[in-house]
Amino acid sequence: MPNISEKIVGELEPKLDQHGKPRASTLYYFSGATLQGKKAPAGFAVRVTAAGTKAFVLFHRKDGKGYLETLGRWDANAQGGSLTVRAAIVEAEQLVKDFTKGNREDPRPERTRRLEDGNKPDGLDVAGLLDMFVTRYVEKEAKLRSTDQIKHTFERLVKPEIGDIGIYEIRRSHVINMLDAIADGEGGEDGDAGGPVMADRTLAYVRKAFNWYATRDDEFKTPIVQGMARTKPKDRQRKRVLADDEIRDLWAALETIEDVPACYPRFIKALLLTATRRNEASGMHGAELELPHADDGNVWKIPGDRYKTKLDHVIPLTVAALDEIGKVEKGARFIFSSDGGKTPFSGFSKAKRALDAEIAKRRRADGREPMPNWTLHDLRRTARTLMSRAKVDADHAERCLGHVMAVVRGTYDCWAFLDEKRAVFEALAALVDKILHPASNVELLSAHRAGSADNAALR
Repeated sequence: MPNISEKIVGELEPKLDQHGKPRASTLYYFSGATLQGKKAPAGFAVRVTAAGTKAFVLFHRKDGKGYLETLGRWDANAQGGSLTVRAAIVEAEQLVKDFTKGNREDPRPERTRRLEDGNKPDGLDVAGLLDMFVTRYVEKEAKLRSTDQIKHTFERLVKPEIGDIGIYEIRRSHVINMLDAIADGEGGEDGDAGGPVMADRTLAYVRKAFNWYATRDDEFKTPIVQGMARTKPKDRQRKRVLADDEIRDLWAALETIEDVPACYPRFIKALLLTATRRNEASGMHGAELELPHADDGNVWKIPGDRYKTKLDHVIPLTVAALDEIGKVEKGARFIFSSDGGKTPFSGFSKAKRALDAEIAKRRRADGREPMPNWTLHDLRRTARTLMSRAKVDADHAERCLGHVMAVVRGTYDCWAFLDEKRAVFEALAALVDKILHPASNVELLSAHRAGSADNAALR
């Protein structure tokens, strides 16, 4: 390779294409060429544009992928520049040393990094990806009702573990270690969240975020693969239904519980009597109640934008349910609230712990075993089971829970079934009252004898 000089660079011209026109860019490599004792490293070249502008570049590889980095323009350009040939070789040598010593881990040219990662010098990390996913997809595009839960999970369990890892450096082992910590009850900043189910829920959120971002980035590959889940869907299906004595214990504990908002006992009872989900009941507000409805009595209409099926769900309200809702004042907002209706009740975990402690105290005083673990959603399953026990029509019971019927029937059968649903909720309320106030053996025997006497008289 001959010595490179300012004269040689000045004589370089763009090559012509097949039509005889100057190419947009032509590379002339001078690997190994020297100038005043300075030897150009491998990959050193001069790029000449169709307009004749010349710049020094360095071609290098990282993990088998090639990158072309611009060192700067030749100072003798008519348009101006800052590098002589010798200065360009010196800069190329320093860049090669940085690559060799690991001082330059990201092989992309600075301009490429700015275009792909914005002004963030270290590139996009997992925390930034998750924030982007929440802002663009969860809140803006999908408008998920679980937004708060997703954000809380990211902040508490994911970001402390893998948030500061670059999105191109995240590996399966990082995700697995995070899931292990959550499953063992050691994940997050406070270390109080745990269990296989919570690990799988976190995995589902992160998987969705990674897959979403992968559709926007040609280079990003999600590290999540099949087999990372800790439980099977069948194992996660709960079948817990409260027994009669547990319902009685629950009602009794709600009468004596302390250190919970005044609305909490009414809220818990309403969950069972309306067969609704936790957030649906806590978000009940005066605008959703029609008391009384013009034609169909008292009803609660849950709008589709906060119901799971995204369809409006109408619940006929029984006298028992109305007793828990209480008097709805004009202009009142949220029915179950700890701040006068400004915001819905939300302190579920703390209040539930206090309720469980009260139930445990009562059972312990009676010399009974502790009540098995239960969740607020188990009340909805209990309500559906009691409906069947009351021998109501199964389809009407499913409609009371807001379940969408089969496709064809759901499309063509648009009858609201308010009367039928009201009958189901009345049967549920009657059965709950019977459970709470069971007839004594004497009363049962008296009723049996009275019935026998009536039958004898008829004969």
